[in-house]
Amino acid sequence: MKRRMFIKQLALAASVAAIGMGSGSLHAQGKTVKIGVLHSLSGTMAISETVLKDTVLMAVDEINAKGGVMGHKIEPVVVDPASNWPLFAEKARQLLTQDKVAVTFGCWTSVSRKSVLPVYEELNGLLFYPVQYEGEEISKNVFYTGAAPNQQAIPAVEYLMSKDGGSAKRWVLLGTDYVYPRTTNKILRAFLKSKGVAEADIMEEYTPFGHGDYQTIIAKIKKFSSEGKKTAVVSTINGDSNVPFYKELGNQGLKATDVPVVAFSVGEEELRGVDTKPLVGHLAAWNFFMSIKSPANTEWTKQWAAYAKAKNIAGHKDKPLTNDPMEATYIGIYMWKQAVEKAKSFDVDKVRTAMAGQTFKAPSGITSKMDEKNHHLHKAVFIGEVKADGQFNVVWKTKGPVKAQPWSPFILGNDKKKDEPALMAEKKK
Repeated sequence: MKRRMFIKQLALAASVAAIGMGSGSLHAQGKTVKIGVLHSLSGTMAISETVLKDTVLMAVDEINAKGGVMGHKIEPVVVDPASNWPLFAEKARQLLTQDKVAVTFGCWTSVSRKSVLPVYEELNGLLFYPVQYEGEEISKNVFYTGAAPNQQAIPAVEYLMSKDGGSAKRWVLLGTDYVYPRTTNKILRAFLKSKGVAEADIMEEYTPFGHGDYQTIIAKIKKFSSEGKKTAVVSTINGDSNVPFYKELGNQGLKATDVPVVAFSVGEEELRGVDTKPLVGHLAAWNFFMSIKSPANTEWTKQWAAYAKAKNIAGHKDKPLTNDPMEATYIGIYMWKQAVEKAKSFDVDKVRTAMAGQTFKAPSGITSKMDEKNHHLHKAVFIGEVKADGQFNVVWKTKGPVKAQPWSPFILGNDKKKDEPALMAEKKK
């Protein structure tokens, strides 16, 4: 009888202890902790997203080799939402409810992020989103390690307006037809008008995901640019459509000296399959380029080259490339590790609180900081010109990191929006 009572008391004590450990214990049983990797490994976005999966896995290997996180080895759970936006939500729910991941690193397009956002908010999951986007969003369940419009789009257009950038007067806003390009171009249109640009000097065009025939659109751009004023193209084309777009630029002889193109979703990886010689001088705006000269970047490039070779990563084992979203992904996973160690817990609410003000010396050599209020990184901005070898020559940069403005001041009503919604939601919990 006494033995039975003793066993019952042990069981009760164990259950009380488990409850006291909080939700973090669900993620960290058996000295492992699961993390989700939610990137398209097939479909139109695989050209951009696959390498971000590999970046997470490289960081995981590095962290595990040094003892893991709080003594727990990281176990990545990789899923493929296949460039299918509803499938992103399904895979996100699977990661949170079945796999019990402590955090997810994933998404590229804003439509994929918008698809999973209700899932992370409903289930109180944590998502690190590593790509530039249109802003107009703050969630307590998301940390945005890519750029907001004032950290990429606005500086790029200001540069093209300047004497150094060619003093552009007419503008072609060309994008893939979904939320990021349309909202970014809404912001840019308002910004251009605030600078005195007339409606007749703005042309706006959209193409669907996976679009492959840019002959007609390039011809329209050539005609638009021939009407007397210096013209520039702002490209928010996403995914594998960039390959035929840039090939057609070369085919029709549209040179950067005539009509410069600045892209927000084209980096070293997207130019891999393109003959870049006809594209020399066209631009991209990012917060990192592989060609940035810093000891930290030299070391990171070596790490990636060794990892890509060891893991036999397609394309990269022979020609290893790094890019901005890779850096943003890398920053995110290390900041999450630091926040877990500061919180001494994998619990989402505790980790979220510990993320405020986290810093990490990025491969660019610049220390990135997570804003205490708006869940966005402070990031330096670089504008690079395409070189014949597919790399970028940095022609302009900010003096230091720029604080993100998730709510663009160029959209009516945003002057009344602050960074507080994320914090208010946390206080209510």
